Amino acid sequence: MLKRIIQVAFLFIGGALGLIFLPPLYELMHLSSNPWLDNPFVSVALGASLLFVLSFLLSDYCVRFIMWMEDVLFKLPAGDLLFGTLGLIVGLIIAYFIGFAVESIQLSIVTEAVPILLSIVLGYLGFRLGFKKREELLLMFSSKGSAQKKKASVQDDAAFSKLLDTSVIIDGRIADISETGFIEGALIVPQFVLTELQHIADSSDTLKRTRGRRGLDILKRLQDERKSQVLIVDDDFDDIHEVDLKLVRLAKKRNAQILTNDFNLNKVCDLHHVQVLNINDLANAVKPVVIPGEDMQVVVIKDGKEHNQGVAYLDDGTMIVVEGGRGYIGQAITVTVTSVLQTSAGRMIFAKPKEE
Repeated sequence: MLKRIIQVAFLFIGGALGLIFLPPLYELMHLSSNPWLDNPFVSVALGASLLFVLSFLLSDYCVRFIMWMEDVLFKLPAGDLLFGTLGLIVGLIIAYFIGFAVESIQLSIVTEAVPILLSIVLGYLGFRLGFKKREELLLMFSSKGSAQKKKASVQDDAAFSKLLDTSVIIDGRIADISETGFIEGALIVPQFVLTELQHIADSSDTLKRTRGRRGLDILKRLQDERKSQVLIVDDDFDDIHEVDLKLVRLAKKRNAQILTNDFNLNKVCDLHHVQVLNINDLANAVKPVVIPGEDMQVVVIKDGKEHNQGVAYLDDGTMIVVEGGRGYIGQAITVTVTSVLQTSAGRMIFAKPKEE
């Protein structure tokens, strides 16, 4: 349908151009004396026919360009588009009035070319100024107090917004934490994260498929149980392929925090100075405090990586590395804590068998 409309537009444009430009061309070629050729109807028909034939070559490119422009305009915020359009109108009005001064110049080339050039340049500058100075223009046309209050409110909402990554959704603990009311603000799920979750849920691997479906169930639970909003946004960045980097870019754009339990994403956020909330950090913070020198009962399950080490686990999954514990595999022994290593990836306790 769009292609047909473009071809019809080419037809009318060709007729108009034929009516304007063909008579001077006939005169230049000494054909103006021919009444059958130097005729408005013939000029319109020739111009329309020529551009209509040309439309078969150019219509596909025009359709792609229009679709691209449509995609760009749909992604622009409504406010930015409005103020950009107002700036464009102001620029064109200024170009129109400057054109009056240009008409006093007798050079025909100047009087014809300069107004067109002014319209393009000033129209573009007006659009860019309106687009970039949106906040300042809002402050000019609204009261100072209400504008500042609105800005502060937007900043507060943005500060409380949380972006969810794939790992924290699949993990599932976010639903329990959200239910307790400890998380403020809207939870934002980008469409590219949801798409990745769907790919995992459709995987041929049984384990991945189970994890993906669990993630979708967690999202449904969050939408049903959470009092505040769970938003799915369409923001995307076509120039970036990695989901983690898209999350970082979106967090910067929205001035939001990222909720994750991915250790590597945590590090990337730190490098980009993006605030990140790690579920593992929260889990470690609420675990019982273990102090070096404290005794505890553990069951050594397997040998460790280093020589003569044994490995045990607490009920919450914390790993305990027992120095000299290899000979106690399968036994319940009392160990003395020597040190505790705590990172975003989890907590590790180092201990040794208690001397009797």
